[in-house]
Amino acid sequence: MDTVEKIVEDFASDIAMSSFSGTRLRDMIRAIRACKTAAEERAVVRRECAAIRTSISENEPHLRHRNMAKLMFIHMLGYPTHFAQMECLKLIAAAGFPEKRVGYLGLMLLLDERQEVLMLVTNSLKQDLNHPNQFIVGLALCALGNICSAEMARDLSPEVERLMRSREVNTKKKAALCSIRIVRKVPDLAENFMALAASLLKEKHHGVLISAIQLCTELCKASKDALEYLRKNCIEGLVRILRDVSNSSYAPEYDVSGIADPFLHIRALKLMRILGQGDADCSEYMNDILAQVATKTESNKNAGNAILYECVQTIMGIEATSGLRVLAINILGRFLSNRDNNIRYVALNMLMRAITVDALAVQRHRTTILECVKDADASIRKRALELVFLLVNDTNVKPLSKELIDYLNIADPDFKGDLTAKICSIVEKFSQEKLWYLDQMFKVLSLAGSHVKDDVCHALIVVLSNASELQGYSVRSLYKALQAYGKQGSLVRVAVWCIGEYGEMLVNNVGMLDGEEPVTATESDAVDAVEVALNRRSADVTTGAMCLVALLKLSSRFPSASERVRQIVGRNKENVVLELQQRSIEFSSIMQKHQSIRSSLLERMPVLDEASYLVKRATATQATISADKLAPAVTPGGLKLSNGVAKPPSDPLVDLLDLSSDDAPASTIASTTTPNDFLQDLLGIGGVSSSTAGVPSTASTDILMDLLSIGSSPSQNGTPVVGHPGQAESKPIPAAPEAIDLLGSLSSSTPVSEIKATSALPQAMDLLDGLSSSTSVSGLEKTAHPSITAFQSPTLKITFDFKRQPGNPRETTIHATFTNLTSSTFTDFIFQAAVPKFIQLRLDPASGNTVLANGNGSITQGLNVTNNQQGQKPLAMRIRMSYKANGEERLEQGQVSNFPSGL
Repeated sequence: MDTVEKIVEDFASDIAMSSFSGTRLRDMIRAIRACKTAAEERAVVRRECAAIRTSISENEPHLRHRNMAKLMFIHMLGYPTHFAQMECLKLIAAAGFPEKRVGYLGLMLLLDERQEVLMLVTNSLKQDLNHPNQFIVGLALCALGNICSAEMARDLSPEVERLMRSREVNTKKKAALCSIRIVRKVPDLAENFMALAASLLKEKHHGVLISAIQLCTELCKASKDALEYLRKNCIEGLVRILRDVSNSSYAPEYDVSGIADPFLHIRALKLMRILGQGDADCSEYMNDILAQVATKTESNKNAGNAILYECVQTIMGIEATSGLRVLAINILGRFLSNRDNNIRYVALNMLMRAITVDALAVQRHRTTILECVKDADASIRKRALELVFLLVNDTNVKPLSKELIDYLNIADPDFKGDLTAKICSIVEKFSQEKLWYLDQMFKVLSLAGSHVKDDVCHALIVVLSNASELQGYSVRSLYKALQAYGKQGSLVRVAVWCIGEYGEMLVNNVGMLDGEEPVTATESDAVDAVEVALNRRSADVTTGAMCLVALLKLSSRFPSASERVRQIVGRNKENVVLELQQRSIEFSSIMQKHQSIRSSLLERMPVLDEASYLVKRATATQATISADKLAPAVTPGGLKLSNGVAKPPSDPLVDLLDLSSDDAPASTIASTTTPNDFLQDLLGIGGVSSSTAGVPSTASTDILMDLLSIGSSPSQNGTPVVGHPGQAESKPIPAAPEAIDLLGSLSSSTPVSEIKATSALPQAMDLLDGLSSSTSVSGLEKTAHPSITAFQSPTLKITFDFKRQPGNPRETTIHATFTNLTSSTFTDFIFQAAVPKFIQLRLDPASGNTVLANGNGSITQGLNVTNNQQGQKPLAMRIRMSYKANGEERLEQGQVSNFPSGL
């Protein structure tokens, strides 16, 4: 019985297969759309493809065009159809127009220029290009313009040139479009089409004109000779075309919303911009027609706005007169008042480019631009804010800043971050008075303190440290702001820092300014403010740590409140956050057991060097920009760093105590800091990261001794320190023997093994008086290796000098020297290096970017290399140098494989 059923099913399947072989395209589409699942669709497609294969093998010419139509639909569904590529060629070779039409359509859809089968169609195309039937010629031109390869372009370009002289309008148009593809594939053929393209600009048919203008545009991009030729021979024709189309009467075939052929307008304006760029004579010839288009085009229709926008772009791109530029910027100003968000957005984009051309004309629309900052559309707000930032100068900074700060109070939370960053940049860049700068920053901290970045707070603290006459005013202003806006994170941090440093100025109203109202605040009020901040921001470790430091300093500033401060600090001895717990225990020990040294330990912070900070910040910013622009992507094979990238930027506020010195060890530099590390480890506890290989950390035992900066730490003297739970012992230090046991029994319970000196300790530990990076450390010996010539060409020589430290044999410092061997000076010199993934590489900033000619001067750059498989695999490095010589960009690269053994 089962056998009978199987025979019936097979017979039914054969009938279905035979029925599909003769189906029409619409029947197949109907069958596919009737499928309810993907499996059913695949079954239908599979049966249809099988039927088509059978038809191909049986060579049924009368079904060939139908099969090709079905194959194109199957191809659009994503199924493979490569088995029928030869059927396209057979249809193209047929004599009738219907077959050729389907064949060329299949050729363009199923094949591309990379298919080898395409080589077989060149002869058929050549024959059809010479066919007397203009429609068959059009099919061949259309196919050639879509899929022609470089070889086909060279073979068939004479036929296309001949057809551009044809009397048939459609043939001319298609030949011009086809020639665009030919020029793109073979730019050397551009000279063959220059005269033909210029002659087509004299035609009357708009389709031919648009095609000719597009061809001229492509020729200008492909060849400088073509650009010069078209400047001499096309400007007059373009001006005539624009004048005719602008003054033409109503023509229904070209009319779009009452505008005569806006597409021809826009194409002509784009070509004018290319021809007029950098050419004063061409630009002068265009000025009149551009002014006519700008003034006569209606702006109440979208088509008219498109023409006006292209006209503005052309005016800004050529050497136009100042009056014409003002007219263009006024058009953009009208766009800003348009209800359409797209029009306003493109107007803001264009104004950002126009500001470099005529800033004064853009300034006239400042009020409208400021209104765009308050727009409901997020993209418009963001673009308008960027434009406002470009508009700010010394004369308008105060009113613009006031407008932006006033809006900050009602801005959307998502927009406050960008707005705050721009306001801070404006205030820092254009502030001429410190008092004005401080007032604006205090307002920003009050309204959007949670969005202010740490480097901005750091800069503010540096200014406060240097403005001794404004410290009293600042601490009073921040105290009042803290009372009203205590939830703003950055405000809390800066205010707590100021209260800890200048608390007595707050209580005694020291340094009152003219017209300033005195603040009534007692010592208890100052302690209350810090306590509230500590409790409110308890989840924020950084703010909590700063509050504890401020309370410790207030215990010295306000002796009467010392006991209360001790109680507040003591509450955190059992804090679940280890950092706060440790600080609380150590600070309590200082207040209880070391009264004699507390006043000297908690003196006011020394004035921070504002000039060196600004230089350091500018250098860091430039390095970041260079990294963004020049650093190649990291590949699995190695790490590439651009010239001038010294290290990942440390947290800005750590630099308050100069903790991010260039002499910091590689292990510290490589450690990752989170964005919230605001003054991380102000007292150095927990601030020293894992020491280099084989050197345990001594921060928990020696840090308070270095806080006093009296005597030398054991690590500095090279004296071994043996730690036991409950005490810290060392050899006597003459200056302050009692400083060794500051923490009593509260020191770390982890034994400290014998320690060898490294350059990390004096830099990271001597916080209050050890800011100099020149501290000598005994035992810091360096092992030298012979210098090598890493790279030499007829133009450039690079030598490497090596230094190693015995404490870490894997780490090598390389001093690279670059010498110019030519008679031309190299400018914009950039050195890049790549190493295998088992090697870590860090590049320091170069000493310059100009290498003088004939070896009269060299530039140097430091490299720090760590070979994690030292002794197993040698150092290897690929280098690349880019520079400009006589205005020409050059690139050299090579591989360094002659490193000394043992590195």
